Amino acid sequence: MSTLASQIVTLKIDGKDCGARGDETILEVARQNGIEIPTLCHFDGLSDIGACRLCLVEVKGSPKLFPACTTLVTEGMEVLTTSERLRRYRVQILELLFTERNHVCSVCVSNGHCELQDLAVKLGLTHVRLPYRYPRLAVDATHDRFVQDDNRCVLCQRCVRVCDEIEGAHTWDVAGRGIESRVITDLSEPWGSTESCTGCSKCVHVCPTGAIFEKGKASGEMVKRRFVAELAAKRESRDE
Repeated sequence: MSTLASQIVTLKIDGKDCGARGDETILEVARQNGIEIPTLCHFDGLSDIGACRLCLVEVKGSPKLFPACTTLVTEGMEVLTTSERLRRYRVQILELLFTERNHVCSVCVSNGHCELQDLAVKLGLTHVRLPYRYPRLAVDATHDRFVQDDNRCVLCQRCVRVCDEIEGAHTWDVAGRGIESRVITDLSEPWGSTESCTGCSKCVHVCPTGAIFEKGKASGEMVKRRFVAELAAKRESRDE
């Protein structure tokens, strides 16, 4: 057991006294105590990278905002997960995500089963005040069973992490920088041409939007199966 894991700390989240191990994040402890923090890139069973920044929280004594999914708890920490400042930041992040790609919910296979859509409803995003970019992005349907649509990608990198950490294939990766970043297969080959893909469908079912989906699904039909956390737990028990 690591030194951090053996430490027990006490902290406050939204005024609630919480106990935790030193190796746990604010997000983990908050959820253990029934406090919900919005996230998009986080997925139980996968490592956290703090990509979406929707889980930003305030910590007493610091002017900065901290990503709850990658910030470890400390003794005496006081965390605020809801405030007007946080609500404003989260709405702005969602607006940027919607304008960056081409999210058209009415014709998306994940309409009604989309985490980006759910967050917009939960945070009260009724309209987008920023200009849309309308990029011309590719749709890769070369795989026998699945389709990758860059127009709906939010660069959460869940597909990259599940393919690497759970399946062990590392078919997916990210190419480019900033707003021009794209999720690619192998060395930017068509998905259907990759030799590393096992066809396991894990990437399909961790994708929070309709960026990766099964062929033959009509609008609203792409329901995701949540099994990665169970696989990760089994892997950890084997390692022990």
